[in-house]
Amino acid sequence: MGTRFIGATGIKKNISALGLFLLLIGSFWDTHAQDRTLQSAGDVLLVSLPVASLTGTLLIGDREGSWQFVKGFVVNQAVTLGMKYAINKPRPYDNGYRAFPSGHTSTTFQSAAFLQKRYGWKFGVPGYVLATFTGYTRIKAHKHDGWDVLAGALVGIGSSYLFTSPYREDHMELTFSSDGQGLLVGFNYTF
Repeated sequence: MGTRFIGATGIKKNISALGLFLLLIGSFWDTHAQDRTLQSAGDVLLVSLPVASLTGTLLIGDREGSWQFVKGFVVNQAVTLGMKYAINKPRPYDNGYRAFPSGHTSTTFQSAAFLQKRYGWKFGVPGYVLATFTGYTRIKAHKHDGWDVLAGALVGIGSSYLFTSPYREDHMELTFSSDGQGLLVGFNYTF
């Protein structure tokens, strides 16, 4: 049974549109709103960014990318939770424990790094903007300090970079050229 590929250009536009939509939602949030609203925005991005990343791979039939995302996600969660329990750092303003590293930040940065490494900066920039906004929401909600967020970003990026390789849709290319006197046919195969 063959895999049906949807045109990469169409899918990339859909993923770009989704990223733009998420970015616009984030930009319409009142920056002077209560900490609760910012915390909710971070919570929405915690779920929506990884779901959008994985769904994008499934829509274009990029099974290798799906598997790479899942491996990076699982490692990210394991490292983040392991560090939280091992270090058990208190949260700012007596808001509990297990602050280091920020799980929201590591999850969103893992997704952003996956998009950037797999599909390029065109998708990575919106992902990183949303991940950075998530880190900002964690600080403003008094759940983390800058070190927690920075560590979360590094764990997320590192776990994604361990498994992610650039996406190559076209492994074969047939080229034609003519100088008016003859026709040149070329065949390229990328390993």
